[in-house]
Amino acid sequence: MAIVFYISGHGFGHASRDVEIINHLSSDQPVVIRSSVDPGLLKQTLRVPWELRPGPCDTGIVQATSIRHDDPATVRAARDFYATFDERVEAERQRLADVNVELIVGDIPPLAFAVAAALDVPSVAIGNFTWDWIYETHPGFLPDHRDVLALIRDCYRRVDLALELPFSGGFEIFSRIVRLPLVARQAGRSRAETRAHFGLPPDGRIALLSFGGYGLPTLDLSTLDCSDDWTIVTTDRVMRDGRALPHVHVLPEGSFVDSGFRYEDLVAAVDVVVTKPGYGIVAECISTGTALVYTSRGEFREYGVLVDAMPRYLRTAFISQDDLFAGRWRGTLERVVALPPPPERMATDGAREAARQLENVLASAR
Repeated sequence: MAIVFYISGHGFGHASRDVEIINHLSSDQPVVIRSSVDPGLLKQTLRVPWELRPGPCDTGIVQATSIRHDDPATVRAARDFYATFDERVEAERQRLADVNVELIVGDIPPLAFAVAAALDVPSVAIGNFTWDWIYETHPGFLPDHRDVLALIRDCYRRVDLALELPFSGGFEIFSRIVRLPLVARQAGRSRAETRAHFGLPPDGRIALLSFGGYGLPTLDLSTLDCSDDWTIVTTDRVMRDGRALPHVHVLPEGSFVDSGFRYEDLVAAVDVVVTKPGYGIVAECISTGTALVYTSRGEFREYGVLVDAMPRYLRTAFISQDDLFAGRWRGTLERVVALPPPPERMATDGAREAARQLENVLASAR
């Protein structure tokens, strides 16, 4: 009797929070994951038995880089995906024919809920936004592609329960909603342990460059104006060059596999994270208390929601893309670490509560 998780492949935030929820489920609960997310991320972070059936289950936003979208390609991808939606639902039904599906969870591909309806099993949505909410203001969708938004909304109306995360938009489409605390990965290692493990300065100031799966390959770290008293750490997913620079540490992604250290430990061990605003990295900075410097990321509706909310829960400061790429970092880094603690705190135990809600749905269905 399996739970099937349909997880958007857009960025890492969807997968990282679902990993935390899955890790809070009973260890004997079979879990099947349908997603195009990098299997390496799952291998690094899941602590319970799981099976991945890879492949896209939505189209999200097509990104040229981590901070630039390809808007025409985004519209084309969504249009083509949903043009064959009925065939996709049938293909999913056949693909899961050998699984005794008891519950389908979606974060937050519409396909998940259409498949649940076809299989006559309950469905639960988890997320902080819906794709129709994103697309209705995204360049190129309206007025020409109202049919795509209508299909997405029809799928969301089939959801039995929606678990709404903080910083949300679009959840009025659901008939039954439970609001959750923040789902955030929690650091399990001390600052000193993590710095020692990765060979980072034990006492110096460190900034973590965190730009997800697309990275910033054109960013030149040799020209930073803060290289004399700040160490920059990142992974080879974000930047492959820079290893020869004395102020830069590039960590292999593989260093998080079977090492006992996870990415959120690194977030907790640095002084500042330099990033674009996304649910996953914002949640980790809130849970660890690490300051966040952010840049713009193109037209994406979630961006404004996060930027408006972040100062309540984080020490945060904006850096323009011009300053980011020109290496003018010092002023922003110094300013953000000098800020007082944020005025509010947010509960970060949403994964435990989400798992409890899923187990309640299972119990009611049995």
